[in-house]
Amino acid sequence: MKQHFIAAILIGAALPFSAIADDAHHKDKSAVSASPAASQLADGEVRKVDKDAKKLTIRHGPLTGLDMPAMTMVFQVKDPALLDQVKTGDKIRFSAEKVGGQYVVTRIEPAR
Repeated sequence: MKQHFIAAILIGAALPFSAIADDAHHKDKSAVSASPAASQLADGEVRKVDKDAKKLTIRHGPLTGLDMPAMTMVFQVKDPALLDQVKTGDKIRFSAEKVGGQYVVTRIEPAR
């Protein structure tokens, strides 16, 4: 009986450490996979170019790296020069990242 009690205490003491190690593993994995996925190109259509505000409105397909479904939304642009590459109605492929709580277009290329 005493051996079972000691074993139960040892197992109970080890479980929290196991959970912490497992949690850290999952956090590291998501941090590593978030960056490449966020930079994947998504299909979109430019709905509005606002050079004064340095914003693009894009109707886009799913942004898997950002866990975002298809929708139309306004994005900031990382480099205002990107706005000179597009006009309303253009079909594009683009990548976006979440930076400081804002969704930012980091790359644009014409759709194929």
